[in-house]
Amino acid sequence: MVRKTSEATADYNCIAWAANEDHRFWWPDHMSIGHWPAGVPRDETLAAFIAAYATLGFEPCVDGTLEVGFEKVVIYMQSGKPTHAARQLDSGLWTSKLGQDIDVEHDTPDAILREIAALAPIYGMPVQYLKRPRSR
Repeated sequence: MVRKTSEATADYNCIAWAANEDHRFWWPDHMSIGHWPAGVPRDETLAAFIAAYATLGFEPCVDGTLEVGFEKVVIYMQSGKPTHAARQLDSGLWTSKLGQDIDVEHDTPDAILREIAALAPIYGMPVQYLKRPRSR
């Protein structure tokens, strides 16, 4: 199941959306065009993305199973580079921003790849789950 939840916008990307931000674009570009947390290397590596989310209190965890009291993020990779991120909602569904296009809800991290087949070669696979205590 993949369901559209917003109209298209270029105001933010999937990495920002997974960080629960919708007002800026996150990316570790070396020109410092995108937002990237201070002190985190501007590298397209899994370690840099984990460190970026760690600035928000996320830490690695085993999987995307819904845990009461925790918010989860999953990082996707293709050809050795991070490509996408999604955030788990209180319901257990996941939310993703599709580039500069729409936001969607999906039931599992890989459902988005099954139901929007064109994304699979771009996004790769979910490889790293992170979690933090819910603040709300």
